[in-house]
Amino acid sequence: MSKLLSHPPALCNVIKRIAWAAGEITLNHFDEGMLFQSDEKADGSPVTIADKEAEDFIVRALQEDFAGIPVVAEEMMAAGHVPDLSSQEYFWLVDPLDGTREFIQGSPDYTVNIALIKEGKPYLGVICAPAHGQMFFTDGEGAAAKWSEEGGAEKTIRVKKPSRNGLTVITSKNRGAEELEQYLQDHKVEKIIRKGSSLKICAVASGKADLYPGFGQTCEWDIAAGHAILNAAGGDIVTLDGSAITYGNVQNKFLNPKFLARTNFMA
Repeated sequence: MSKLLSHPPALCNVIKRIAWAAGEITLNHFDEGMLFQSDEKADGSPVTIADKEAEDFIVRALQEDFAGIPVVAEEMMAAGHVPDLSSQEYFWLVDPLDGTREFIQGSPDYTVNIALIKEGKPYLGVICAPAHGQMFFTDGEGAAAKWSEEGGAEKTIRVKKPSRNGLTVITSKNRGAEELEQYLQDHKVEKIIRKGSSLKICAVASGKADLYPGFGQTCEWDIAAGHAILNAAGGDIVTLDGSAITYGNVQNKFLNPKFLARTNFMA
């Protein structure tokens, strides 16, 4: 087991470098505003060569630096490669390109997500938004932070207290519109923002939004890194009845229940 596990800041720096390098791989295939050719997986979701190349790089890097810690990655799962997580204290959850539909359409709202799970809970999380030149992260021991290529400075991020005028809700661009509308009828809402990928969770962690209702189908690798970051920023991701979200549910094919990513001011 890597000695880096006992040095969270150093561990996080290694993962940030891996995520940024993977993001550079995706940028080699990204042309903002241009439609991108993709294939379709068995579940109907799109996949591009950028997904595959970025995942190959991340998985190889994690296996080299952290031998013995299993890696659960989106494209590996789609190909039927499921590691044995029984009796494992730690494992990695990887989404090499979250927001593939955004990527295909030339939108910069896609991310690279890497999370370290410890005993079923999100511990460390790194989210890279390559086309925005941004990274969000937590080492699991300290606060959540954001780094921007422009300026190069790290800034601590925190959730905000909702406005008296109502909630700022962030949601997917094209998922679960009817259910969302019904759910929000019981809440005072000031503004609705639509965005792709795990940037929605980052928006809550950064105080740009109060609530992200996750009603569309998602998998653990879609939200785990954001969950770790949101926890460190003063928020949480819970089921609709307020129960904790856990990770490593092999029997459920790593599918998430419907969830709420929210500031703890709403708890």
